[in-house]
Amino acid sequence: MKRLISLLTGMFLALLVCGLPAQASATAKSVAAVTIVVDISSQSMAVDVNGWPYGRWLVSTAREGYHTPRGTWRPFLLKKIHYSKKYDNSPMPNSIFFLGGFAIHGTYYAKYLGRPASHGCVRLAPDHALMLYDLVQKYGLGSTRISIVD
Repeated sequence: MKRLISLLTGMFLALLVCGLPAQASATAKSVAAVTIVVDISSQSMAVDVNGWPYGRWLVSTAREGYHTPRGTWRPFLLKKIHYSKKYDNSPMPNSIFFLGGFAIHGTYYAKYLGRPASHGCVRLAPDHALMLYDLVQKYGLGSTRISIVD
């Protein structure tokens, strides 16, 4: 047992001297723990955690006359329940804001999921929105990336 501990200690010290842990740490920080990709063309969302598939769900993005932004963001705000000041106090449960007033959130209009129906936000079924909200809360805003693609 002493020999194993001595061997492991030596390996650790060798890595420390070479600077590998610092390099690995810098690389780990640049990769998101939670990756969310919204595909406008298929009206779907793919969620991966640490590179592993977590969920694949239908969404609703902007309907005709409105726009869902494309790009990649780090979310900046989580709100358990938000009411839209712009659209008749509409409830937005489990909101994950990523750009201005744009968010991923639950919807009570689940029958429209899988086709464009929103004013620009990304809508999810309430149970999926809760799962995603809890996941982002667990791993943190800084470890989450949201991409919206055509």
